[in-house]
Amino acid sequence: MKPMTEEHLAVLRRHMIEMIAIHADLTSEELGKATLDERVLASMGQVPRHLFVPSSVAPYAYQDMPLPIGFGKTVSQPFMVALMTDLLAPQPHEAVLEIGTGLGYQTAILAELAGQVWSVEIIEEFASHAEALLQDLGFSNVAIRVGDGSRGWPEHAPFDKILVSVAAERAPPALLSQLTPAGRLVLPLESEEGQFLTVIDKDAAGQIKTRKLIPVRFSRLETV
Repeated sequence: MKPMTEEHLAVLRRHMIEMIAIHADLTSEELGKATLDERVLASMGQVPRHLFVPSSVAPYAYQDMPLPIGFGKTVSQPFMVALMTDLLAPQPHEAVLEIGTGLGYQTAILAELAGQVWSVEIIEEFASHAEALLQDLGFSNVAIRVGDGSRGWPEHAPFDKILVSVAAERAPPALLSQLTPAGRLVLPLESEEGQFLTVIDKDAAGQIKTRKLIPVRFSRLETV
């Protein structure tokens, strides 16, 4: 079989976005809305997901499913990436902290939409791979470091938005402290009932408001 062309891949990305839209409509009651931000969907139409997964699973890159990336980890399904980005609502003037770079797909989506992305990854091989790939793709507004994501990146705090792509039993205190007033944190929180995608808003006075959405399944936050 001959390799897919850029035209083929563009068609598959458009199909992926259509599947995301269907998924969003089907979960509209839980989400409180039936459509996701067009800016988010447009960014997912631009970023080549097949480059952010191992070559062995690249043919499946535009199906709405998580894919293995090594070390027992996965890249989230496209709908989940779109939903978390939509909930975070990154803006062109904002600084975003990401916890859990992986191979950099979610990072790239954030970089399309935010002013600056700071990303922390605990697995050194992931961090170095993502950094090289994002540079090759021309993303100049991303910085990645290896470290314990629960500690955030205090040297560059505060952050307007924080996205955590690993599950924790509670929002790490360091992340809440590094979130600017009127900022937002999106992460999966784990309880006896399971994991739920959660939005945490900090108001101008520093008070926290938490909103629990849909059940999810993510890897656990690793700390050192």
